[in-house]
Amino acid sequence: MTRVRAHRTAAGDGGRRYSIVSYVLHTAARVLVKHPDANAAVRGRFGLRVARYPSVHGKLTLDRTMGGQRIVLAALLPNLDTASLDGIQDRIDHYREGDPEQMPEFAGVRALHKLPWSVGLRGWRRAVRPLPARAGLLGTLSVTSLGHRPVDGFHSVGGTTVTLGVGRITDRPAARDGQVVIAPTMRLNLAFDHRVIDGAEAADVLAEIKDGLETFTADAEPREPVAAERAR
Repeated sequence: MTRVRAHRTAAGDGGRRYSIVSYVLHTAARVLVKHPDANAAVRGRFGLRVARYPSVHGKLTLDRTMGGQRIVLAALLPNLDTASLDGIQDRIDHYREGDPEQMPEFAGVRALHKLPWSVGLRGWRRAVRPLPARAGLLGTLSVTSLGHRPVDGFHSVGGTTVTLGVGRITDRPAARDGQVVIAPTMRLNLAFDHRVIDGAEAADVLAEIKDGLETFTADAEPREPVAAERAR
């Protein structure tokens, strides 16, 4: 994470603060759009239907309080593959600084919490059942970060084909040009739905995200969005 830390420090000196998860989302979205099978959703147990989405919509988990109860909320960040690092950070700040008791984005969650548990569960399953609507509710990429705690690595299942678990950045010994040096490193874990992609594809996605973070630049040209949704 040497390049990311350098970019983050320089931005901080200029008064702009980026969270580590913004770099992960920025990089992962640009990788995932090149792997349409990984940027997909699946439905059913038998006769599976898979929908591939033309844009990457991120789902970021947030540790918040609602109704006096500590809960995990899912913040949706649409069209990450065409969003700038600034745009991603602005959206994250909007969710982190907002009041989930008042934000319109969480109106549906508040309504479900008022229902009996079994009724709310049935309502949620019904809402996410149609594949075309799935990306707008669950995203196509899930990211959970525990890097603010002394957690190196973990695996999470976020309801999408690919879920990333972001650990802390800490200085560790690393080999460079035949020498052992101390470098800021981060463990990035990936869980995947084996009904949609196999281990080889998952390994390619994870390796490309790793390479993107190690050579990070925020100056990459955004790709042109594709209008049509493709499904099989």
